[in-house]
Amino acid sequence: MAVSAHVSVASCAAKTTTTSRLRSRRSASLGALGALCFALAGRPAIGAAASPARATYGARAMSAGESQYPGTAVERMTNGRARAASLRESDLSKDWESEVRPKLLWAAGLRDMRDVAPGKGNTGHCFNDFNHVDATTMSMDNADNENGGRVVGMHFNNPLGEGIRAASDPTLGPGGSWCTCILGSSSEPPKDVAHVQFQSKIAWKLVWVPGAARDYSRFVLVDDAGEELSTGVPSGNLPTLQERAANYQTVAGGRYAKAADARS
Repeated sequence: MAVSAHVSVASCAAKTTTTSRLRSRRSASLGALGALCFALAGRPAIGAAASPARATYGARAMSAGESQYPGTAVERMTNGRARAASLRESDLSKDWESEVRPKLLWAAGLRDMRDVAPGKGNTGHCFNDFNHVDATTMSMDNADNENGGRVVGMHFNNPLGEGIRAASDPTLGPGGSWCTCILGSSSEPPKDVAHVQFQSKIAWKLVWVPGAARDYSRFVLVDDAGEELSTGVPSGNLPTLQERAANYQTVAGGRYAKAADARS
């Protein structure tokens, strides 16, 4: 799309040069042509006010494009983060299986699919163990990326594209989602599946909080920088204590543990 915009602008510029010889009689046409050039380049015409929403999204997209994670689906990530932040503690302090985990799937942009085979979009494991707790929002151009042995502890290939396509909720925005593994996320920069295999930032990550009693009864949702978005103390059939403890231990010492540490 960027190439098309540049070609269009070049074409407009050529037309403007040609018609400039007739400027005295065609100034109005040239003004309209100049406005068209700006529009084709994705910028407002001189004197026109850009909508705040579009300007904000444009800044986000440029920031992501200049980052080291070009596989990020920026709009989808932003929307997933907003969904997570909208969840109150009371929303996340109900029954795990029937109330809380479905809300986490919604915030991640994932469908609740438990009756399909693993690899075909099954999300029954998402947020249900120590490891599959990253809400990763990647561009579909990167959905078929494979690990290639780069993330320690993961399957050498780790193909996830088919499952991503089947389970991603399109209402979250362009791109796809998956609950990717957090192995390697205590490193700086993170060396986990999201950042390495998919070259993507995460919308958010679930981290269980040790707490004073070391019972890991509370969890926090944190963004890619490790800042807390929401928290809850769910009940019912939780992941086992061993899984919850392993979850925290996997991120301990890194950016994603600081919110849990602050609550312990």
